[in-house]
Amino acid sequence: MIPPVSTLVKYDAAQSITTTNDKRAMMSTGTMKKGTLAPIEGAKTGASQTEDILNSILPPRSHESDGTLWVQNVSATPATRLDVINLQEKLDAQLQARQARETGICPVREELYAQCFDELIRQVTINCAERGLLLLRVRDEARMSIAAYQTLYESSVAFGMRKALGGEQGKSDAEARIAHLEGREADLERQVAELKARCESIERREAERREEEEKRHAEEVGFMQKSNKQLKQQLEKFLSAEKNAK
Repeated sequence: MIPPVSTLVKYDAAQSITTTNDKRAMMSTGTMKKGTLAPIEGAKTGASQTEDILNSILPPRSHESDGTLWVQNVSATPATRLDVINLQEKLDAQLQARQARETGICPVREELYAQCFDELIRQVTINCAERGLLLLRVRDEARMSIAAYQTLYESSVAFGMRKALGGEQGKSDAEARIAHLEGREADLERQVAELKARCESIERREAERREEEEKRHAEEVGFMQKSNKQLKQQLEKFLSAEKNAK
């Protein structure tokens, strides 16, 4: 038997398919493109045509167990007002039981509403096949739009992540460069301090040297002035003595 799968779409009871021809027919029906009507022969009844259309819109579910292929076709039983009410109640119960989000992106809510819409398409198709196929086009277009938005969202997230990683890398590079420049600045400041200290030392030694030279020069000038004065006095005495001798 097919393991019970929770779905809002109404299916008939499971039937076993054992012959090869039945399996081939089942695989052909199951792989038929959705929204494409199966070939309808003129001898088929209205109910059979409806079943073919339903199978093309909502392919049968199949499961193989112990060599036996079990198949569930979508139900062709018309829906009553009570069925619609029960569908709404099941939808609300499933949303609550599976803790679907009320707002925002929620895969659970998306899945349940997709099942609900498929069930509504089934109900409408039984009453009017053309209307059901039109709803199928609306459903497929909505799914295509959602898939496009999802792809756009994923690419935007990926782009944002790349920009964020690039920003982090750029930030790390900038921080490393800042640290390098700060170290370079500290090294230059140390060199400036050393050169300034050397300049001050040179200026101090030069000032001391000039002071010593000025002092020595002053002493030499004083000595020469004193010697000159003594020589002048001796010369005057000599001249005075020579004058008196005459």
